Amino acid sequence: MDIKREQFYRDFVTREENFLRAPYNPEIEFYNTIKNGDIKRIKELLEEPLMDKPGLGRLSDNSLQNLKYHFVVTTALAARYCIEGGMDVSEAYGLSDFYILKADSCKHQQEITELHPIMCIDYTTRMKNLRKNSVCSKQVAECVDYIFDHLHTRITVDELAEEVGLNPAYLSRLFKREVGTSISEYIREKKIETAKNMLIYSEYSPGEIAMVLAFPSQSYFTEIFRKNTGITPAKYRKQFFRSSNHVADSVEN
Repeated sequence: MDIKREQFYRDFVTREENFLRAPYNPEIEFYNTIKNGDIKRIKELLEEPLMDKPGLGRLSDNSLQNLKYHFVVTTALAARYCIEGGMDVSEAYGLSDFYILKADSCKHQQEITELHPIMCIDYTTRMKNLRKNSVCSKQVAECVDYIFDHLHTRITVDELAEEVGLNPAYLSRLFKREVGTSISEYIREKKIETAKNMLIYSEYSPGEIAMVLAFPSQSYFTEIFRKNTGITPAKYRKQFFRSSNHVADSVEN
């Protein structure tokens, strides 16, 4: 069961091509990856150069200017998503202005193509640091990273304590002091956030999502989800799935 659960989770996170892979919008995934501070995943998504991206629309008859326009759109959307993720507005737009000016001075398409991953990784790195801005100790920072990497498992305080080499009771007090919430509450919160994304950006059923995120049962998952959002997973999908696809289409067009 653990192997199957991890495979489902990795399929959603990495979007590997197999029969379990659910439909998703690549543009939405790209900007959410930046917003979530997932450096490893954004580097994977950036392996394909901007100038070689399939379906790149024509915004100008001049090939260099066309690529500049697409760079500006990408930068503006990255800034918007990062602001939604908690980045300071002045920092997000200041960074956007910086990279757009650099792109404007480029004389060749290759220069813009090389600048694109630098910009995306810069935003992503800042979001990763922001995610842990309230974390002071190395051990709690390691716990946060471990939790994000193991949301498909049942994570315990003892497991985290062993991972970072601290007494469980001491780690619990340290985590609560630095993060502002208990370890169990933090894990539950991150699992619900992931569940929301899976409901919006995939077609996994609530039962599959409950299994993927290691909830004891679908009924328990539904109960926790309703407490967090005020509605059931099924209603949440009905409310947001269509609107998210509409936004995605707007971005692509």
